[in-house]
Amino acid sequence: AGCSRSLPRWCAGGFGGSEVLLPISARLGCCGEGSKLEVSMPAVVEVESGGTARIECNFYIPGNGSYTYINWSYIDRNNRVRLCRITGSEILEENTDYKGRLSVGEDKALSISRVTVQDARTFVCQVGAGSHGVGENHTELHVYKVPEAPEITANPGGISVQSSDIPQIAQCVSRNSFPPPNITWHKNGEQLQPEEKMVKIPATLTRESSGLYTVSSTLFAHVTREDRNSFYHCTVHYWLRGQRHAVESRRVSVTVFYPAQHVKLQVVPSSALVKEGDDVKLVCEADGNPAPVFSFYKRELEDSWQDLTSLADTNSGVLNLHDVNKSSSGLYRCQTLDLDDMRQLEKDVELVVNYIEGVHVKMEPSSPLQEGDSVRLSCDAHSPVALDYQWRDEKGRKVAEGNQLFLSNLTFETSSNFSCKVIAPSVPGLEQSKQVAVAVQGKPRIVAISSPLYVRQDEVVNLTCKAIAFPRPSVHWNVNGTAHEYIENQHIASNLTVRVNHDLLRAGAMCRVSNALGVSEKHIQLLDQKTPESKGVIIVAIIVCILVVAVLGSVIYFLHKKGKIPCGRAGKQDITKPEARKDKIVVEVKSDKLSEEAGLLQGANGEKRPATDQ
Repeated sequence: AGCSRSLPRWCAGGFGGSEVLLPISARLGCCGEGSKLEVSMPAVVEVESGGTARIECNFYIPGNGSYTYINWSYIDRNNRVRLCRITGSEILEENTDYKGRLSVGEDKALSISRVTVQDARTFVCQVGAGSHGVGENHTELHVYKVPEAPEITANPGGISVQSSDIPQIAQCVSRNSFPPPNITWHKNGEQLQPEEKMVKIPATLTRESSGLYTVSSTLFAHVTREDRNSFYHCTVHYWLRGQRHAVESRRVSVTVFYPAQHVKLQVVPSSALVKEGDDVKLVCEADGNPAPVFSFYKRELEDSWQDLTSLADTNSGVLNLHDVNKSSSGLYRCQTLDLDDMRQLEKDVELVVNYIEGVHVKMEPSSPLQEGDSVRLSCDAHSPVALDYQWRDEKGRKVAEGNQLFLSNLTFETSSNFSCKVIAPSVPGLEQSKQVAVAVQGKPRIVAISSPLYVRQDEVVNLTCKAIAFPRPSVHWNVNGTAHEYIENQHIASNLTVRVNHDLLRAGAMCRVSNALGVSEKHIQLLDQKTPESKGVIIVAIIVCILVVAVLGSVIYFLHKKGKIPCGRAGKQDITKPEARKDKIVVEVKSDKLSEEAGLLQGANGEKRPATDQ
């Protein structure tokens, strides 16, 4: 019972899955009656390089006796080297390689700081207890160093699928580990195993001066064209505290060389969308690596082929065709040549250049058109694709759709240039236009003149006459002056600059417009501008007279109320019939406005008067 109380659980069953081998004295003490000195220690202690190792030493002395001394030592080539001696509270450290790195705890456990891989050895704890004798046990110190992340380097050159030797894929290196780790290889996540004539994985192990290990592993393997998308990586495996750990490298790929098996030739943009004037590319692609040499041809008559390779980029496999036209249509061929096995592949493509040609506009009737006539315009064109038709006026406005345009009740004003726009809806940008002139013929029609025109004597004025006709008419004046003509659409306008004289003021001017189909003329009336001025003078005079009469009436009414003026007939006659005067003013009013103003005088003093009284 005393034995079981003093010994740890690993004394009888082992440590970490390993059997504990004790000296004979210790084994007897553990399994006997507890009558002898017993020393127990862990079988294995693991510590990382650079850390601190702590090795415990537990002992049992019968009768609760005390120890006389404790010696810590290690085994070096079957020789025991003492590290320190403990007697009571005194610790005597020997002059060894461990000096300065050792310490002993209150429980007599030995601690070693700054552990290196050279410290991986057997350490012994010996306990002396006087009459109870001497007992000892040992511990294996395992030092480990976690390896650095593996460094992988892929083959910088290309690897051919036709290589007879097994090519090198990549190399993996793991540095500064202890004990040495193991390296495995993986392709697309699956582990690779050595396979005769297919996969080789040689490795080298190097111990550095620090005691740490560097492991290098190289992967040799045949490749296929599918391996162009494969990824490789290596994994470093090591043991720590009884468990297996792993560190993976990054993924790498290699360049795989393989001959082409298929070739593709296409038109860019799509052949269905190519139109005259476009720049077209014929792009040839092969699934080999590296790309083969490309050649281009066009089929001519009698199954002969025109070599277009000089116009192409043989490295990228692109044939550029600029400003294509109808004659560019035809069958094109791309031919590839693999320089490794001299194998040839070829592919054909049909190039269709869409076009619109022969745009024609027919006018019915085709005879000269007169005002009031009707006309039908028909448009036609040829193209390998379906066409739509639009009609537009000379300002570009759409007036109708369809290949026919009907115009009725024509006038000079409706004469215009119409265009038939032909569009290929399936080929964006493919269109053509044809213009036609719809001319309405007839004698001139004067549409505007500057009449009547108020002028002054000797004044310089502009006389204007505007007409419309087709064919284009000429304008003539019956008076001399400087004429300027302006053309606007179907209209012609003439401005005549003249000086007003007595004859022009009296007779006016005549505008005469003529063409091969007839003559039109109109008279321009000129009015003297002094007439409206005299009207103004008369109006002012009438207003003054009205004011005078009003004042005079007020005076007479005032005198009548005062009795200064008699109210008999004789007196009335004196007032209403004044003595005639020799200087009489006669005013002739010809304007309706003046008649109305004169009518105002009739209503003065609230009564109507005869014209003679006015």
